[in-house]
Amino acid sequence: MSKFTEGVRTLTGGRGISQYSMIIALVVIIVLFDIITGGLTLDPTNVINMVQQYSYILILAIGMVMLIIAGHIDLSVGSVAAFVGIVVAQSMAVWHFPPALAMLLGLVTGALVGAWQGFWVAFVRVPAFIVTLAGMLIFRGLNQVIGSSTAVPTPDSYNWIGNGFLPDFGPDFGYSNPTLILGLIVLVALIWSEIRGRRKRIRMHAGVAPMWVTVVKIVILGGVTVFATYLFSTGRVGTSFPVVGIIAGVLILIYTFVTSNTVFGRHIYALGGNSSAAVLSGVKSRRVNFLLMVNMSVLAAVAGMVFIGNAQASGPFDGTNWELDAIAAVFVGGAAIFGGIGTVPGSIIGAFVMAFLSNGLSLMGIDSSWVSVIRGLVLVAAVAFDVYNKTQGRPSFIGFLFKGSGRKKPTTTEEAIEAQPQGIDKPLGDKVDERLPLS
Repeated sequence: MSKFTEGVRTLTGGRGISQYSMIIALVVIIVLFDIITGGLTLDPTNVINMVQQYSYILILAIGMVMLIIAGHIDLSVGSVAAFVGIVVAQSMAVWHFPPALAMLLGLVTGALVGAWQGFWVAFVRVPAFIVTLAGMLIFRGLNQVIGSSTAVPTPDSYNWIGNGFLPDFGPDFGYSNPTLILGLIVLVALIWSEIRGRRKRIRMHAGVAPMWVTVVKIVILGGVTVFATYLFSTGRVGTSFPVVGIIAGVLILIYTFVTSNTVFGRHIYALGGNSSAAVLSGVKSRRVNFLLMVNMSVLAAVAGMVFIGNAQASGPFDGTNWELDAIAAVFVGGAAIFGGIGTVPGSIIGAFVMAFLSNGLSLMGIDSSWVSVIRGLVLVAAVAFDVYNKTQGRPSFIGFLFKGSGRKKPTTTEEAIEAQPQGIDKPLGDKVDERLPLS
């Protein structure tokens, strides 16, 4: 093994560079399109517009990956987002609700929709595929009934959440001051997190990578943060970091913590990995499934509300094919179709891959029909590559973005048999022997 190869394996924790395929693919896509379009892809205005226009994919991908990890799928998220969007828009335009009350109504509506679908999935044990397919039809129809199949405008005071920016302040240095401060906070947090993690492993007498590995990681992550800060702080006059980007970023941090550091997160992975063993271990499968469905609909409501804020109106065709965008992001990000594997960060990377791909092709003037064809091919190629890695005994890269958040690799033949997926088309309750008491 050459010194270069040995260094790469040390930097990647002994896994090799191929495990970071989607991260590498994202970088290649961005650089390639930036060269082809003459710098338009990484133009500050374009990057800011992308965050505002594609934020709904990021938000939906967070909830979708949690469902897919647990062995479910939700086909109704686009229709639920459109339904909540028209309810919120109608409440302000017709019922004269203030924006804050209208957004609260939207969240409550999303929670009720999730409770409705969660009841059928968790307690009646109808497969989530069927329940959400019905929901896709029901809530698309309700969207058009409430809005009379017409667009309902939203007020400027509300649109700020979709197309607004952090307010500027302080002296004019030619950059957006709030964006610079935000970038500095993120940079300090990254450095602190790496150092804190290293010290924690030392205290626990766990294996610690060489110091140069930590330094290289900090330099790479810090460089990306500084570059992103520069892009967002040098946009057109009057712009800074988008408000919707703050919303998506906060949600990503919260749900990354929930899935990787909480009991509820462990239960999601346990159900997706082996539901029978999880129930026997005390996991309350009905409660987990119900909460997952409610959570997905609430996030769909958030996506719908930020979208109509950006579009400045709620229309009858909002949310069309959003479920496909979210599912594609999750699978490109490395999640397993049968559940048990996936992370929030991996799905966000997958969402960025699909977003930059669509944006780059559009900047090149490619017809929308061909854009759809290319995106489909990329989805198949990405999943095929991930499946190939797994069949060769290599875990997906998302499995160690946050080490310990997934299932433990089977070490015996019996454990490997138990770890086999149970099937996505069956509700988790059906995977359990009928003689076992359901929680």
